[in-house]
Amino acid sequence: MWFKNLLFYRLVNWKSEPAALEEALAQHALQDCSSMEMQSLGWVSPKADGEPLVHLLGQQLLIALGVEKKLLPTTVVNQFTKARALELEEQQGYKPGRKQMKDLKEAITDELLPRAFVLRRKTYAWIDPVGGWMVVDAASPAKADELVELLHKSVADVQLALVKTQTSPVSAMTGWLGSDEAPAGFTVDRDCELRGTGDEKATVRYVRHALDAEEIRKHIEAGKEVSRLALTWNDKLSFVLNENLQLKRLAPLDIVKEQGEGADDMFDSDFAIMTGELRSLLPDLIAALGGEPQAA
Repeated sequence: MWFKNLLFYRLVNWKSEPAALEEALAQHALQDCSSMEMQSLGWVSPKADGEPLVHLLGQQLLIALGVEKKLLPTTVVNQFTKARALELEEQQGYKPGRKQMKDLKEAITDELLPRAFVLRRKTYAWIDPVGGWMVVDAASPAKADELVELLHKSVADVQLALVKTQTSPVSAMTGWLGSDEAPAGFTVDRDCELRGTGDEKATVRYVRHALDAEEIRKHIEAGKEVSRLALTWNDKLSFVLNENLQLKRLAPLDIVKEQGEGADDMFDSDFAIMTGELRSLLPDLIAALGGEPQAA
C-alpha cells in the first residue's frame, strides 16, 4: 500500500505508546450507520477486518479512519416528494404550500434513509514518533481534517501542527523554474501550473509537456507564480507539489518498486519501503523550502 496524496503534520506532543493508542482508538471504532444516520465515522483496521486498529512495523505506526456514508441522491428524494405532493393535492384540493413541501421532503428523506446504499472509505495516517511526523493520505484537506479531529477526540493531549516552511512553496517553485535550476536531489518533470496574481487569476497549465525555460520565464515576468509543479526526488519518487505544501500523485519509480518484489507480505513490504523513503524525502523537501521556522 502506497500513499498517493500527502498532507503532513508535526507531532508537537506525542506520548501515546502503541498499546495505549490501540485502546484509545477502540473507544471510537467505526459503527454501522443507524437507520436514520447519513454518515458514521470511526477507526478501522488499516490492514484487514479483524486486525488491530494500530498496525505496527518497527517503530512506525499506521492507523485508518473509516467513513460509512449513505447514498441518497437529491433527484430520488425530489421524485418521491413530487409524487407524494400530487397525492396530497388531490386529498386537500389545493397545492401544498412551502412549509408543507419542506415537511414532506424531510419525511420522504427519513423514509428512504433505511433503504439507501452504503459506501465505505478509508483515510490512512502514518505516524512516525521517531521523526516527529504524521502523514495523512487524503486528496483534500477536508478529509484530512476528519481524521485529525477524531484523533484529537480519541487521544488525550495529542498536539499536531501543519508543517510550515521559511519559504512558501509558491515562491520556491517560481524561483526554481525562473532560474531553470531545481534544488539538490530533485528534478523538474513535465507538469506545472502558473497562476496570475491579478483579479482574473489567469492560469496556464502544462500537462506532460516540456517546460521551456524561456517560455516559463516570460510567464513569470508577466506576474504569474507557480502553484503546482511535478518533481522527482533522487530518481525514486515522483509527485506534484502544491501551493499548500501538499504532495499529490506520489508514485514510486521502478528502482523502488523492485525492492518489494517477491515479498511474502506485500502490505508490510510496501509500508516499510514507503516509510523508509518518505523519512528521507520529507526532510529534503523541507530543506529545499528553507527549513521550518525556528520556535520563538
